Amino acid sequence: MTKQHLEYQYMSKVIIESEIDLKLQPETDLELRIIADPEFQAGLFWGTPRYGHPEGQVINHIPEVLANVDKLDISTEMRRQLRLITYVHDTFKHIEDKTPPRDWTKHHSVYARNFLAKYVEEEAVLTVTEMHDEAYHAWRLFALAKSPEKSQQRLDNLLTKVGDNIQLYYLFFKCDTQTGDKIQAPVRWFEKTVQGIEVVQF
Repeated sequence: MTKQHLEYQYMSKVIIESEIDLKLQPETDLELRIIADPEFQAGLFWGTPRYGHPEGQVINHIPEVLANVDKLDISTEMRRQLRLITYVHDTFKHIEDKTPPRDWTKHHSVYARNFLAKYVEEEAVLTVTEMHDEAYHAWRLFALAKSPEKSQQRLDNLLTKVGDNIQLYYLFFKCDTQTGDKIQAPVRWFEKTVQGIEVVQF
């Protein structure tokens, strides 16, 4: 490998890391460590503009969710938790296996949880990360598949797993859903269906 090629590689790495830092705006040492992890960086530039995600790449979606988090009147601690979840929740879509029949252990949220577990031990953060799409799937079973029993089963499983962290889950679900051109019906359904959450508007 020539010196010129090495210099090119180095400059490319510097440019990419500068773009990551600029878009994700890390605030803590932990966030800095996460965005510097090559495993995390590998998924940031996955994605093309599509329904629900006109922004395309994951690195363009994360700031949209972070902006919504900043609209919430919440504690510093909850904001910290939501930022961590936001960083990793979709960053492993590039390795997700969607081959039918679905193996849900290979869902991007599971990979995200496993990655984040290298950095934090907070069960609330890890569980919300892993379950972040479950409310949407439960809504699909109810509204699109017309399977209220299966929907309730999936929702009950979600509620059991998140337990006392239901408000954290709901806030992330809302911040994530109110991005791009996603339909808002799943959030409205969740707000009407689930007891024990404090509904927010922003």
